[in-house]
Amino acid sequence: MSCTTKDTESFSFVQLCDTQLGMGGYKHDIATFKQAVSQINELNTDFVVIYGDLVNDAADSTYIEFKNIMKGLKTTCYVAAGNHDVGNIPNDSTLRFYRNTIGKDYYDFKHKNNAFVVINTQLLKVDVENESKKHYNWFKNTLKTQKEEQHAVFVIGHYPLFTESPNEEEHYFNLPVDKRKEILELFKNNNVSAYLSGHTHKLTINNFEGIQLVSGEATSKNLDDRPLGFRQWEVSKDTITHTFVNLKSTDHLDPLK
Repeated sequence: MSCTTKDTESFSFVQLCDTQLGMGGYKHDIATFKQAVSQINELNTDFVVIYGDLVNDAADSTYIEFKNIMKGLKTTCYVAAGNHDVGNIPNDSTLRFYRNTIGKDYYDFKHKNNAFVVINTQLLKVDVENESKKHYNWFKNTLKTQKEEQHAVFVIGHYPLFTESPNEEEHYFNLPVDKRKEILELFKNNNVSAYLSGHTHKLTINNFEGIQLVSGEATSKNLDDRPLGFRQWEVSKDTITHTFVNLKSTDHLDPLK
């Protein structure tokens, strides 16, 4: 982190990935999301971010269920858009539905002299006419503004930039090579401390020139042997750390309630 950034008061937040109601079984995913909410409410955390793929199939009914459970959180919750939310190739219809039902798909907020920049990674993964360029220009200008205001920056998205190496070929779980390189340069030049994401359904931790890149475990279904759960981040003036919180048994929950 740049030494020119403002002093940071200590705080914590939760990284909650891929609630994706319907991927691990609809009733199951309702129960695990409820359990995550219950455990988060027991923590002294400042806010929660859900890192895309809120539901498996974007529809009024699934989003109603998602929002009803999310309302149970006793702290502020922010969400990012995933490919299951706006489509692998977003279009006017899917973006409008998300924006009307959930809210903005890219925006920023501040917390204790840190800036959090929420991006729509589907607009980086594919070139969407009238949308991708507008989004990217906003992203660049927002990072520049936060640097000028001397804020340390966390960037939040759904897709990781890469899973193993900055130079790996493009595949389903990362962003295109050229766009990835541009973004990493933006990160280096604009006080970005960490890039947090979901999508992989497994723990993926990388470090790029001191910038933490972390995709966390899901609450719906993991594709490795990791248990379901979420990550709690602790931020202080000198350190940024994260720990895994395992979901407890959901046997006591009735997913129909």
